[in-house]
Amino acid sequence: MPREKWGSRFGFIMSVAGFSIGLGNIWRFPYLVGEYGGGAFVLLYLLLCLLISIPLFTMEISLGRKTQLNPVLGMRAIMKKGSPWVSFGWLGVLVAFIILTYYIQIMGWILIYLFKVPFGTFKGLDTEDYATAFDQMTAHTSLMAGATLICTILIALISVKGLENGIERANKFLMPALFIMLIILATRSLTLPGAMEGFKWYLTVDFSAINGEAILTALGQSFFSIGIASGGAFIYGSYLRKDSNIPQDSFIIVGLDTLAALLIGLAIFPAIFSIGLEPDSGASLLFVSMSNILTNISVSSLFGAMFFLLLFFAAISSAIGYLEPIVTTVSELFKIKRTKAVIYSLLAIFIVGFPNILAHGIWSHILIGGRNLFDFADYLSGNIMMPIGAFVLVLYIAFVWTFENSKKRQILVLHPLKYLTGGRHL
Repeated sequence: MPREKWGSRFGFIMSVAGFSIGLGNIWRFPYLVGEYGGGAFVLLYLLLCLLISIPLFTMEISLGRKTQLNPVLGMRAIMKKGSPWVSFGWLGVLVAFIILTYYIQIMGWILIYLFKVPFGTFKGLDTEDYATAFDQMTAHTSLMAGATLICTILIALISVKGLENGIERANKFLMPALFIMLIILATRSLTLPGAMEGFKWYLTVDFSAINGEAILTALGQSFFSIGIASGGAFIYGSYLRKDSNIPQDSFIIVGLDTLAALLIGLAIFPAIFSIGLEPDSGASLLFVSMSNILTNISVSSLFGAMFFLLLFFAAISSAIGYLEPIVTTVSELFKIKRTKAVIYSLLAIFIVGFPNILAHGIWSHILIGGRNLFDFADYLSGNIMMPIGAFVLVLYIAFVWTFENSKKRQILVLHPLKYLTGGRHL
């Protein structure tokens, strides 16, 4: 059976942007900005995206297009079965799997808030009550399991339709809608009383906040947000035609991803300062702060529905992107139909990820390195495995791919920006 291809360049860009733009931008980026000094973290993030993440992202898509296979079989085809470089393919699939074990749970949180906030469930609560309500929700095992299962089924329904009819068609709608809603929300946030204090804090660089930990966290966030070394870029690249302009498309995609992160900051931090909340509230920042904000502003039902629908759109598009390398690897390795691969993959993800649901309830006492199971899965995938995968990718490009193919293919290890207006030979 012929391998599927993207129906259009626009569809490819929107789909890969959909993979990149997700909870890494809208959930993870704001709370890290809050914890690491506002504008200082934003500056680090922008610089690292430009200098490191764009070249790495371009390399990974290029490898996928060359092989026209999933990450595992693709690396085997370039090298040989048993080569240590095949570990890059396996690592990407494993990272995507681990991310999805807690990612679908966060989607469950969003789904519940999508109904709670617009219908005024939080009206009359004080600031501390919003945090308590969030903790009580995440500790409700049966509620969270049900919401997570609904999200898992929804992802499956889109993924089984395949590339052009499922992933590409969904993202052609989801991504433009997401940016329209982000702009509306950021505009509304900036018009709140006292919002300019939050705006200044968000964009003012305090160089004293820049240290080694902040740099490593910003680097890890850029990898997590863009999706480097998680198999998504590789597998989406494998559906490209040979005449596609990867450097230009990669620059556009990372640009859209970065713009989405900056816009969500503009939607959150001015509003946080407007109602007197603290920006360094950790992983619950998005849910606690935005439920408070959206409950207390005028036309809260409309903006509450809009914000959490926006968040759900972003989460779906990224979840589909993380699932794709897993599904394609299972389908092509075991030679089974896509529908079965989707079902088996998501069933395994749901079962393995169930302890992450319990981590906020009856298993909250189980800690690994001071982190509960949910936080450890996030830390392991985003702060350890993805940087390791990126490092392996750099080593492969530098010592295997580039030196053997530089004359023929002009891979952009040393000149990542040189080919933004060309680069059709990757």
